[in-house]
Amino acid sequence: MVGAKVAGYAIKKEVGEGGTSAVYLADHPNHGTVAVKVLREKLRQDKTAVARFVREAEYGARVRHPNVVETIEIGEADGLHFLAIEWAEGEILERYAKQNAPLPKDEVATIVTQIAAGVQAAHDANIVHRDLKPENVMYDPKTRRVKLLDFGIATDTQASTDERLTRAGFFVGTLMYIAPEALSGEIVTAAADQYSLATIAYFLLTRCLPYTAKAPREMFTQLLTMPPIPLKDAGEAGFDFAPEFDAVVMRALSRSPAARYPSVMAFANAFAEAASLPPDQPKMLDKFKGLLRRNR
Repeated sequence: MVGAKVAGYAIKKEVGEGGTSAVYLADHPNHGTVAVKVLREKLRQDKTAVARFVREAEYGARVRHPNVVETIEIGEADGLHFLAIEWAEGEILERYAKQNAPLPKDEVATIVTQIAAGVQAAHDANIVHRDLKPENVMYDPKTRRVKLLDFGIATDTQASTDERLTRAGFFVGTLMYIAPEALSGEIVTAAADQYSLATIAYFLLTRCLPYTAKAPREMFTQLLTMPPIPLKDAGEAGFDFAPEFDAVVMRALSRSPAARYPSVMAFANAFAEAASLPPDQPKMLDKFKGLLRRNR
């Protein structure tokens, strides 16, 4: 589609693709530089795929916040279903994290607080994102600005129970970041997004995930039956997090939604406050003593 025009949007280059759509950088005489998401040709006659695409656009349009990409236009032109959204500077957080994690606590706190603010705006609009993960976040390291993307599998908390239920053993989302209740057929609430955000924070801080499963079936079992690995014990790096900081992350990773913080912003505020605490001093002292012994 490079070089083509869609409803006045001049397509410049492809910048991303998925199973159902492709994303392009485009210019528009009124809106300037934007991202245009186009439903794939093979799905244009698929009523379910079209409905999901339109629903994603409508949910995104309901959430207006500086940390959520703005929905500019939803439409159909020449048989193409398209969604024009704000062009967000930076890079996908997943790519940045893979290259730079573990990240400093203050940087992670900045990222977590902004994601939480965008997610809270969605919750206030009765929308649960259901697919929070680094891949769905744009991050500009120069300005430390965050933009939340992709409401493709979001759900409306005001929809009927039948519409929101998922059969046990089936789930919607990304397994590595999904809340346990999403696997057991429960109605997913805003608390599930908090769990996913805590998993993102865990990954940014340690470059590890709270579970060590190597295969989907094993991950499924661990999520439903095992507690997550404490933050301080992640990987083999021997992280020196204050106990209070560890406790904040682990509370948001509680298997029971009721045991988590009352809102995603309550978690982010507690996280930011705990991030300012010094490292676990006893562990630091033990390491120093060990260093002295080795140098004798």
